[in-house]
Amino acid sequence: MTETFTDAERSILQAHFSNVDRDVFTITTPSQTDRGALMSRYSRSAKSMRRIFLDEFANNPLRGQQFYDRVLSQYGDDSVAELGQVQLGIEGISNIAIQTVEDRRVGMSFLEKSSRYVSWASEESGRYAYYKGADIMESRHEKIYENACDFSFDTYTKNIKPVTEYICDTHPIENYSFIDSSDKIKKKFSKLRQEQDIKTAQSIHKRTVRSMALDVLRYLLPASTLTNVGISGNGRSFEYLINILKSSDICEEQNLGTKIATELNETLGPFVRRSLGKYGKDQQEYMEKIKKESAKYAPAYSGQQNPWVRMIEYEDEKNALNRVVAGLLYDQSGQNFEALLKITKLMPKKKKRRIIESFAQIRQHRRHRPGRAFELTSYLFDLVINYGIYRDLHRHRIASMQRQKLSTNYGFIVPQMINDAGVGTDFCECMKSTKDAYNKIAKTMPNHAQYVVNFAFNYPFIVRANLREMCHIIELRTIPAGHQDYRHVAQEMYHQISQRHPTLSGIIKFVNMNGYDMGRMSAEIQSEKRLAQTKDKVE
Repeated sequence: MTETFTDAERSILQAHFSNVDRDVFTITTPSQTDRGALMSRYSRSAKSMRRIFLDEFANNPLRGQQFYDRVLSQYGDDSVAELGQVQLGIEGISNIAIQTVEDRRVGMSFLEKSSRYVSWASEESGRYAYYKGADIMESRHEKIYENACDFSFDTYTKNIKPVTEYICDTHPIENYSFIDSSDKIKKKFSKLRQEQDIKTAQSIHKRTVRSMALDVLRYLLPASTLTNVGISGNGRSFEYLINILKSSDICEEQNLGTKIATELNETLGPFVRRSLGKYGKDQQEYMEKIKKESAKYAPAYSGQQNPWVRMIEYEDEKNALNRVVAGLLYDQSGQNFEALLKITKLMPKKKKRRIIESFAQIRQHRRHRPGRAFELTSYLFDLVINYGIYRDLHRHRIASMQRQKLSTNYGFIVPQMINDAGVGTDFCECMKSTKDAYNKIAKTMPNHAQYVVNFAFNYPFIVRANLREMCHIIELRTIPAGHQDYRHVAQEMYHQISQRHPTLSGIIKFVNMNGYDMGRMSAEIQSEKRLAQTKDKVE
């Protein structure tokens, strides 16, 4: 039953809650500290949340801060730090630093400026957006570094026009069908009669060609390329991010940690304050020791490796199938899991196969996620693929990833379109220039040598993910609009899973094993169609 308030109390509450009368409401009080403290107090009080606010917060502007100073500093109750949320923007951050930021997958969400749809070309040569911190620009490697980055951007900028023209010539608009507004069906471009339909088709084709050109040319971008990112996260995750950044060997990341802490001190003060004190210093020293200890025992690089996708750990399907089937039945069963697992082991394999097939049939599209039971078996992949693909796969928060430093040791890829467009020589010259610069800088500044490495260079990392998450990754990353390189990686992952787990892999129902020249085109057409339908409804 909703509590009754006096007129004076209602007046106060209206400024801090979305409503006063209903039993579902949002907290709108401006202070993040008060919001978090209020929610924490709410869990240990018989009073309603709005009554707690009136009694403890309305007349004490420091109440939230006092609460967090006591709980976090004195008791170290980290979970309450998750009750403060903030949206943070970071601009002018390199791709080296942004990967460290985006390694923090729990408690944070990211939206990054796209290298597939935004051009990094400059109208004025030499005025490119890449990292130019004092640590590298005032070092003995300044000229080597600057020349390598400029050459990468020069090659990128120079080849936008020829690659775009090549795509236009080989994928002319006349080859494609677009929505005809009068009949609401797809027609070849030459069959369109209404001026607006023709303009829309030309716009779609132009955007698709542009994104294809930028997509393939992004392999020339160096990791020093500056980008922007928006982050939404809670206080606990930001505190951990700050400690990670401040324990880094790279100046850009150390400085970024300090800047984030300074900025969040204004909005999430008590949540992140520990990262600036004794607790934070202790955590940062611990993280530094982990890296040093690992380096003591790690073997050196032993030779160039070709790109690969290899599943190096997986479970025998018999055991995995028993556990997943038991998990599928568990929610609606009256048995404990151990007893249910014994029952499942005695089932005929045909019945278990039918159970998996029946759950696959229920899924009507890829957004129908498989149930949690499919998390009961997992796979470990060892990958050496180009850095551009890594940046895309890195975004999957449920997958557990570990990566090495970026280098030129593992060679690079030359996209087929680069050769077909006649710019392969420029591309390879750029990679050679980068490798020479990397080798020189790495002799004394191995961490900073990472900045010159282009997206085309291969990058080693490992991924562990359960079957449910692999289903999401594979189905999402094989859609026609996806980048062709990560489509191939996702397809290969599916191939290896289906080999090891032919029955369980049936849940990966919407994998697309086809190849596409202009896969983005259909997505653009559908986008225009939805926009037109929305306009029709409004009118």
